[in-house]
Amino acid sequence: MARCAAAHGDHRRGQGKQILKHTRLLRPEGHFTLALEERLDRPHTRLDGAVQVMEGKSQQRRQLTPHARFARTHEPDEHDVPHDPAKDRTFATMAMKIVPVSDKSTTTRWMRLPWRIYKEDKNWIPHLKQDVEKVFDPGKNKLLKDGKAMRWILLSADGTCIGRIAAFINPKTAYTEKQPTGGMGFFECINDQAAADLLLDTARDWLKEHGMEAMDGPINLGDRNMFWGLLIKDHTSPPIYGTNYNPPYYKELLEHYGFRIYFNQLFFLRSAEVPVQPIFHRKYNQLVNDPAFRMHDARGLSMERIAEDFRTVYNAAWVDHDNHKPMEAAAALKLVKAMKPVMDPRLVIFIRHHERPVAMYISLPELNEIFKHVNGDLNWWGKLKFLWYKHTGAVKTMTGIVFGVAKEFQGKGYEGALIVHAEKHIVDKKLYRDTVLTWIGDFNPRMVKVCENLGAVNYRTLATYRYLFDRNKPFERHPIIEKK
Repeated sequence: MARCAAAHGDHRRGQGKQILKHTRLLRPEGHFTLALEERLDRPHTRLDGAVQVMEGKSQQRRQLTPHARFARTHEPDEHDVPHDPAKDRTFATMAMKIVPVSDKSTTTRWMRLPWRIYKEDKNWIPHLKQDVEKVFDPGKNKLLKDGKAMRWILLSADGTCIGRIAAFINPKTAYTEKQPTGGMGFFECINDQAAADLLLDTARDWLKEHGMEAMDGPINLGDRNMFWGLLIKDHTSPPIYGTNYNPPYYKELLEHYGFRIYFNQLFFLRSAEVPVQPIFHRKYNQLVNDPAFRMHDARGLSMERIAEDFRTVYNAAWVDHDNHKPMEAAAALKLVKAMKPVMDPRLVIFIRHHERPVAMYISLPELNEIFKHVNGDLNWWGKLKFLWYKHTGAVKTMTGIVFGVAKEFQGKGYEGALIVHAEKHIVDKKLYRDTVLTWIGDFNPRMVKVCENLGAVNYRTLATYRYLFDRNKPFERHPIIEKK
């Protein structure tokens, strides 16, 4: 649900031998509130040696030769960004090696790197190991039937793992853009531009070999509600379940490389202490007293009934979105069944008109308030912890994952009526405290306005970046959704 300086990509061309001196769901976009290195006159310096990743062979070591200017005092230039020199760690004079993930050892090192990157960050909550593994398992991710994915780790001269990345081609979306577009994701890296460049070059070159002309990132080979975007605003709050979290310097690494923001992902927070506007109370009372309408939660409903109601509203609400395809019954049921272990039926609310579902507001208990205790592993011990914390009522935040209204009922205050229902039946009973509305794209101004009208504030922003392989091609932001 729910920036970008144009010059960021241009420093790789037109500047001659410029030296980079500084080294360092569901569909959430829908209608709901749910080196030092010489820069030559070419877009990027290609890696030395042949890239042989598909056969599982490592790339040739890349020797980064020390430059006389390396020891000079850092002098600011037009491409510099603020940084903390004390935190700069330069591996530019060392040999770094890209290694494809091809066996148990490299898989383990790829999976465990975040624990090193975030070891001093008290806000970090690791993604569940099991969730990440599913993305790269052909038996669990159907996109790999016709799609492709590849992973690499980056090693320093002493063999320490200092970075990781994945690249993938989603067969459902790669050819729906103006140019074939792949993705990179699960990017983690030390604070060093040369290391980041090597990782990103590797993903770019692999995608080029497979016919892509651009890459978005960091994204997921799957739904946009998981592992999607780069955190650019609010590094002081813990992440909500499934959302990306990263150090502030990642933004600098990507933008120095040439990535530009394709769209922002706006997360909204609504406190239970903020009263709903009177106009929404009036709409709520109007619906309650109109026999043609009925508002209810999902208690007593079967998974099949919930899935069909969800599908009905989804297909009626998302019709204005580019590349929208109606959801099939089997897909809806699979989605609802996946939510069942963590679902609170009191947080699944529908409005019906003559018994046809026309609006929905679906929230889940904020799982990271539990998963912060399992250290990223839902093994048997992690499952016992999960059940314990769930039983003891440890979760006090709701995460709104879907907020949808059928097209013909949009703009009539039904969103507010759903919030009033939640206030009366959930908040007033002190079942939950606050609500986080999972992201809305900044290309969806109507839903951004709805969130603001509901008294929610944009407390956190992630961004989806895009990098065009043809550096002379004009860059375009994601188009604004217009009502059709």
